Amino acid sequence: MAISQADVIIIGGGAAGLMCAISAGSRGKKVIVLDHAKQVGSKILMSGGGRCNFSNYEIEASNYISNNPHFCKSALSRYTQWDFISLVEKHQIAYHEKTLGQLFCDNKAKDIVALLLDECQQHRVTIETKCDIKKTIKMGKHYKLQTSKGEYLCQALVVATGGLSIPTMGATGLGYQIAEQFGHNLHPRLPALVPFTLNPKMLKDFNGLSGTSIFAEVTCNQQSFKENLLLTHRGISGPVILQISSYWQAGDEITINLLPDNDIYNDLKQAQQHTPNSQLNTLLSEYFSKKLATRLCELWFNNFYKQAIANLSDKQLQNIAKHLHHWCFKPAGTEGYRKAEVTLGGINTDEISSKTFESKKTEGLYFIGEVLDVTGQLGGYNFQWAWASGHAAGQSI
Repeated sequence: MAISQADVIIIGGGAAGLMCAISAGSRGKKVIVLDHAKQVGSKILMSGGGRCNFSNYEIEASNYISNNPHFCKSALSRYTQWDFISLVEKHQIAYHEKTLGQLFCDNKAKDIVALLLDECQQHRVTIETKCDIKKTIKMGKHYKLQTSKGEYLCQALVVATGGLSIPTMGATGLGYQIAEQFGHNLHPRLPALVPFTLNPKMLKDFNGLSGTSIFAEVTCNQQSFKENLLLTHRGISGPVILQISSYWQAGDEITINLLPDNDIYNDLKQAQQHTPNSQLNTLLSEYFSKKLATRLCELWFNNFYKQAIANLSDKQLQNIAKHLHHWCFKPAGTEGYRKAEVTLGGINTDEISSKTFESKKTEGLYFIGEVLDVTGQLGGYNFQWAWASGHAAGQSI
């Protein structure tokens, strides 16, 4: 079988890999994308509830977690959210801002995949799916790949394999294996943007409340986020939990403020004057669903919640406020890579050029996207990192 040759071979047909292919292809490079899945862009298709949160109006380096917090700045400044928005508008894809600057397709995530494939076609990029990489060999200034579809030869090899999250979508550790093969160090990898699980007692405490959503503020390790929290049959999820999970480590305590925009102590003092005969569960039903309000009262205020509010002491009101504004506990764990949206950690960025994304250890070898130790917060930041890192590598190859 003849060896297929290209200037650039990209392993991985996700957001970063396809953007890199477009970027390199636009400069006249012969590009081949190899992906082991049946179709490229599978994680794009399922992201954002099927509408793809493709970027954010507000992109800052502070939205990213890395052992080298400065590494992401160069690429993000050279290919911004406005650049990708222009591409979306060029392809006449309707989009909207949901909350907190988050940008979603009006229609379906497949519009973003179609955009990327159209651009690839325009720049004569070859895409090979169902192609498993068996061996990567460096031969002088070239790389030879032995695959299930034969052998490939290139001058520049780009690893855009993503992380370990959502293995059902085909995630593997191949990118990390290639990095280690060529002498790169890895930071520990953990599931991030992932729901928490609760211990059996807490699960029993909130049994029957699965699907209940609450606007809350969650704090852990000096990081705080305010968004919706969702009770599930396995624990707690929702945007605010996914956000804080990236900053949580096993054994850490989290603090939840169930009423971040209220001062419940003052509200209850007011109620003592204006509706003195009201019971606590009735008053809390103004903030939470009736079912949740009653459950919280049964769990935390069982001794006095059926009394008239006027009869409660100041100490009891302070106790109520403490529980509702400072609910502290240790999650049992997370739902792991199965439910994680991204992977925390990865290839040590001190060994990668922040300008070109080329390995500082091996000429012609590039790493982009999630495989690197750069993890975005929830809200389109990881896609913007994929676009920016892919574009930067494609422009420098």
